[in-house]
Amino acid sequence: MSRIIHDITLTFTPDIPRFPNTPEPTLERLRKMEEGAVNNLSRLDTHVHFGTHVDAPRHFIADGTGVDAIPLDVLLGPCVVVDFPDLAEIGPEDLEAKAIAPGTTRLIVKTRNSDLWNDYAQGFRTDFVALTPAAAEWVIAHGIRLIGIDCLSIERYQEPGRVTHRSLLAAQVVLVEGLDLRGIAAGSYELVCMPLKLKDCDGAPARVALIEPEAATRGPR
Repeated sequence: MSRIIHDITLTFTPDIPRFPNTPEPTLERLRKMEEGAVNNLSRLDTHVHFGTHVDAPRHFIADGTGVDAIPLDVLLGPCVVVDFPDLAEIGPEDLEAKAIAPGTTRLIVKTRNSDLWNDYAQGFRTDFVALTPAAAEWVIAHGIRLIGIDCLSIERYQEPGRVTHRSLLAAQVVLVEGLDLRGIAAGSYELVCMPLKLKDCDGAPARVALIEPEAATRGPR
C-alpha cells in the first residue's frame, strides 16, 4: 500500500503576505516560448524568510551556523504534529498538556494560523499564534531539535528582545516557518524538510512534506 504524502509547502507566489519592511519578492519570466524564445527562463528574487522557509542559527546569532550546515538527520525523520485550534499564544503548559512522547525530536505546531492561508488579500496579520519565550524554553528542555509552525514566525509579533527566536536558535533548534497545515490532522508522521543549501546563509526557502505511516497512528490532539 502506498503511503500518503502531504505537501505542506506554500506554493511560491509574491501574493503570500510578508512581514512589514521586507522587500516584495518577484517571480518573472525572462524568456517566453510563446514569444518565439527557444525555451522558457524565469527569474526569482526573494529574501530567504518568505513563505515556507527554514531559520538557521545565523538568523539571530551573529556567529551562528548557516543553513548549509544544518545536519540532514535533523531535517528528515519521525515527527509529531500537535493542534492548538483555539489558543491566542502557546505556553509551556499547553505543550505539556499534549503529552508529547519522550524522545520526540521534531515537532510541528498547527494553530488557527492555517486559516490565514485561505485569503492572501487580508495581508499580513499581527495577531498570529506563536510560542511564548517560556514555551521556547520548554522545547529546548525536552530535547526538540526542530520545530515548525503554520505562520511566518515562531515568536509573537514584536516580541521584546526577540527572545523566542534567540533562545531556540542559540540552542541549535531548527525553525521551520510558513507551513501550510490545512487538512493536516494531529499525529505521527515522517518529516521531509529540504531547504536550499545557501552558503553561510541565515535561512532558506524549503520544500516540506509529511508522510503518513502505513498504519496511521494518531497522537495527541
